[in-house]
Amino acid sequence: MSNIASLPQPSRFSHRLRVRWSEVDMQKIVFNAHYLAYFDVAIAEYWRALAMPYEATMQQLQGDIYLKKATVEYHASARVDDLIDVTLRCVHIGRSSLRFEGQVLRDGRQLTSGELIYVYADPRTQTSQAVPDALRDLINGYEAGEAVYNIALGDWAILGQDASAVREQVFVQEQGIPKEMEWDAADAQPEVIHALARNRFGQALATGRLLQHAPGVGRIGRMAVLQPLRGTGLGEEILEALVQASAKRGDLEVLLHAQLSAEGFYRQAGFTPRGEVFVEAGIGHQEMFRVL
Repeated sequence: MSNIASLPQPSRFSHRLRVRWSEVDMQKIVFNAHYLAYFDVAIAEYWRALAMPYEATMQQLQGDIYLKKATVEYHASARVDDLIDVTLRCVHIGRSSLRFEGQVLRDGRQLTSGELIYVYADPRTQTSQAVPDALRDLINGYEAGEAVYNIALGDWAILGQDASAVREQVFVQEQGIPKEMEWDAADAQPEVIHALARNRFGQALATGRLLQHAPGVGRIGRMAVLQPLRGTGLGEEILEALVQASAKRGDLEVLLHAQLSAEGFYRQAGFTPRGEVFVEAGIGHQEMFRVL
């Protein structure tokens, strides 16, 4: 059995939503049933905050999580265009149950409170089974403020198997880049530094690599984050780890070839465009650089 301290302790997890016109009723306030939908959106984002690709993780654990009970208490109303924060905290893990308490807040004021009780079960029979220790430890660790993933730097011999699995899923399966264009001899060169993020289940989530482009110039490439974990900050941390590795070995500049769809991401990380747009593997790219 595992007990986690209950609210009103601050919740580590919070997800922001904007109230849409379709969610208000004839009284011009949010229709009561939508608060359950807000909590449902939040629980999906909670698993993402735990660096847990939900479907792949449940398959690995050979179980799934089913809602058993949901209660909502209304304190004040949200209205169209309000920015609301939905917080969740796991307050108890039993043998097969998980109990969450949550709030819907506007500017820190509680509008709604709720309780969600889930049961961990065998997906084939939908009969309850014990919450796996790995999942229990992950949730307890997250609620205690612990990191939910780590980033390792190393060579291809150490990180290549997991890094290639992420790249295969992102570049080959998702983006349709031919395998022969994705893999090259540079991966295994001894001076190449690979970065890999793994969660507490040992699942590979994101990767990137750092080449020696020229004396004093590093080149970052093969940046990939699994689709369920995009937008969580993983990509930024992989990128910064490689930038710092480049600076540590004495490079004065680091460059990369950004897909045009990711140019804004790299701008926010301090990279500047240079030269004309070009096509690589059938996708528009822009060279970008950052002075170290």
